[in-house]
Amino acid sequence: MLKDTIIYKSIYEMEEKKTFEIVTHGPSETMEIGAKIGESLRGGEVICFVGNLGTGKTHLIKGIARGLGAEDTGVNSPTFVLVNEYIGEGVRLDAYHIDAYRLESVKEFEMLGFDELCYPDSVVMIEWADKVESYLEGLDYVEARLEHEGESERKIILKNLPGYLYEVLTAE
Repeated sequence: MLKDTIIYKSIYEMEEKKTFEIVTHGPSETMEIGAKIGESLRGGEVICFVGNLGTGKTHLIKGIARGLGAEDTGVNSPTFVLVNEYIGEGVRLDAYHIDAYRLESVKEFEMLGFDELCYPDSVVMIEWADKVESYLEGLDYVEARLEHEGESERKIILKNLPGYLYEVLTAE
């Protein structure tokens, strides 16, 4: 079970956590924010994405993957395969994108091998994380909540951000 896995303990947990909010005005701006995050990730992070259909979760994840060095063309929502891997030449950290939308139970999520995907040189992104929230209890993760703010505007609320990510996002 997740709570017994020692790899989740890191020096980042000792930092004061922050919240960051921004409204983006289209998919490209959402991906730009994601790229800033991806460029600054250090490894060992888990990012949980929550929001209704069409709020930009996949665009934010595409940006993060781009910031890690993944090709934009290979990044999409893994609805039918459940887990996409962005690993290889040019990718700074191993990245895993889990889509929990079609999962029927927390047990199915556990069977995906979530624990094995979390290690110091990886980043795990969970789309529709609210479906597996009970499994994630006790885990120190970043929550990315996305909301509709208009036809193309999206509010992105990032909670439990480590200081190093907050500084990057608030730098002018």
